[in-house]
Amino acid sequence: MQPLIDELCSLWNDGTLTYDVSLRQNFMMKAALMWTINDFPAYGMLSGWSTAGRLGCPICMDKSKAFSLKNSRKVSYFDCHRQFLPHNHPYRKNKNSFKKRVIETSNPPPRLSSPNIWKQVAHLPLAQDRGDENPPHYGDKHNWTKQSIFWTLPYWKTHLLRHNIDVMHTERNVFMNVFNTVMDINGRTKDTNNARLDLAEICNRRELELKDVGRGKLIKPKATYALTKSQRVAICQWVKELKLPDGYASNLGRCVVIKEGKLHGMKSHDCHVFMQRLLPIAFDSLPKPIWKVLVELSHFFRELTSTTLNVEQLRVMENDIPVLLCKLEQIFPPSFFDSMEHLPIHLPYEARVGGPVQYRWMYPFERFLHSLKNKVKNKARVEASICEAYLVEETSTFASYYYPSEIDTRRTRMPRNVDVDEGSMSTPCFSVFNYPGKASGKSTKYFLDQLDLKATHLYVLQNCEEVEPYLDIYVKYLRQLNPTASDAQVGQEISSNFPTWFKEYVLNSENNVQDPLLRNLAWGPKLKVESWPIYTINGYKFHTGQLESDFYGKLTDIIQLEYTGLPIMKLILFKCDWFDNTPNIGTRVNDKYGVVEVRQSRRYNKAYDPFILAQQAEQVYFTPYPEGHNDWLAIIKTKARSRINDNILIQTEQEVPYQDDEVVGLQVMLHIDSDVIDDSLVDNDVGGEEVDMQSFDQPDMVDEFIEDKYISSEDDNDDENESDFNDTDEP
Repeated sequence: MQPLIDELCSLWNDGTLTYDVSLRQNFMMKAALMWTINDFPAYGMLSGWSTAGRLGCPICMDKSKAFSLKNSRKVSYFDCHRQFLPHNHPYRKNKNSFKKRVIETSNPPPRLSSPNIWKQVAHLPLAQDRGDENPPHYGDKHNWTKQSIFWTLPYWKTHLLRHNIDVMHTERNVFMNVFNTVMDINGRTKDTNNARLDLAEICNRRELELKDVGRGKLIKPKATYALTKSQRVAICQWVKELKLPDGYASNLGRCVVIKEGKLHGMKSHDCHVFMQRLLPIAFDSLPKPIWKVLVELSHFFRELTSTTLNVEQLRVMENDIPVLLCKLEQIFPPSFFDSMEHLPIHLPYEARVGGPVQYRWMYPFERFLHSLKNKVKNKARVEASICEAYLVEETSTFASYYYPSEIDTRRTRMPRNVDVDEGSMSTPCFSVFNYPGKASGKSTKYFLDQLDLKATHLYVLQNCEEVEPYLDIYVKYLRQLNPTASDAQVGQEISSNFPTWFKEYVLNSENNVQDPLLRNLAWGPKLKVESWPIYTINGYKFHTGQLESDFYGKLTDIIQLEYTGLPIMKLILFKCDWFDNTPNIGTRVNDKYGVVEVRQSRRYNKAYDPFILAQQAEQVYFTPYPEGHNDWLAIIKTKARSRINDNILIQTEQEVPYQDDEVVGLQVMLHIDSDVIDDSLVDNDVGGEEVDMQSFDQPDMVDEFIEDKYISSEDDNDDENESDFNDTDEP
């Protein structure tokens, strides 16, 4: 890395001559390295603090309380999080739910500043100067292996955040540990036989301890946090049948092995979507105290990875994450808590200092590495293959500037699900018309019946800003005729007679309405409409048969409505079959955990109002539960890909990981209850598993760091460039 460091020092001290295209002049540009972005093992290589062993946390450092498990033969961070709680918190004095007969009185480990860390590493050799042996007291009083070469940068000692804990890998590994343990996947679960032996030594959970039944046999009681075989198969079947919106996630069905009741080969983005959106639905059959904790964990990562962060909310998350981890410690065995389950306690602080995670996680770099791998055609000449592919790519890109505009090239290709302006904007028109969008599929033409014709015309008038003054005039007119009329009566009168009144008013020469567009609008739309099965707008791709939001309903038709006269005025309407929005009858909402459900057998029947403007629609996905909740559908809200706040389009060729727009302020993050999980953790309805004593001779062989399969997978050879994010159900 020495050449890189030399260039960084030169950029800081001397700068480099750069051309400013806006001012059309040269200037000396200076640059600095803000931080490094890498996975956790690389964190140790770049920082000089080894991330392996009992002192593996690079933030807690020598103040870490991690310890080695005797039977599982691995490092555990169990009961390392009560020290982060306030001194008067009841968890600190709890002797039964954590380590038995242990209370917590210590302060949280201090986060050392850069000058203090420099004092510790100033005497250590650089990587090229160190020998094969680690410094004295390595693994006992410290985990320093070398002095990082980044300390030679003149500004490195002033940084608040030098190395980022990668949220992508942390979230993935936390999810995989939770998922494998809850699904009780053989060889991957953290609830092993050795884990139960460690549990007996460390915790006061006698009901989960192995029971000796003689003849060299033990019984391993069934834990309530692990699903039964039938529940696992139901979840796998549910995942296999999921058809998520286009661009939302990859095809999770490829990961399902129904006979074995497990999922395999999930990539990082699959875990990202499952953790934040699908986990509350998939694990709904767990006991409610356990389900609530897992939903809180899901919301923590959802809000942490939002595109917009609130500093005060991050401070709340800093206070809440120790409580959340302590609640997990009351459920899962000590072997569950490796370094990945400990790292989330430091993530809110890094988000508060470094900003939103989309600038500090590994997704773009993993994608770039994948693109480099695709360029390698000759594995015996890796570098030459990449160079040759780059030359071809740069040459073709340069040549594309001289192609006619009608030729589609990689440079001019529009991103996925981006609106194309179908209307003619050469003439100013009303706001509801000629809205940019793109129709797809085979179109059909038919005539509207009178009921639909009246409903479409009324809805267009009520949602056209230019018609609002005339609507106010009509309301005043109704109030003069009947001063005692209620709002409901006025609304009924508008629905029945406003289009007719509007036509008479606009066409009456005495009212002096000269705008030709208003006069064309007053005549109403044509009876003949054109219908499509697919329409792309607002960054979403809508299919007939999909379900939309607020009201929640099923999209049944996409029609283009055209009005008479010139200029041509067209607009797209969605015809929807709305669900009943009556609280607790047709729709129910869990206010604390943000779970919204609708009853699929009930429909909105208060009025015939099936149409909305296409630009008003937002896409949601409705899914049944794997088990139970008959007739109820859970709602998964989606966000348009390649867009950020205020519908600003991100002009990028590659898809970005799914993120919510902002911290939504759910009460789950504002008020994580400090409940004690005192419910029994043994499932008495299911018999225990018989265990042979000879199985304890081998240590648990579950990797501490789960290999990331975002780039490639042994079990899946799909084209990652598209399948990671694209819905495979597209016709």
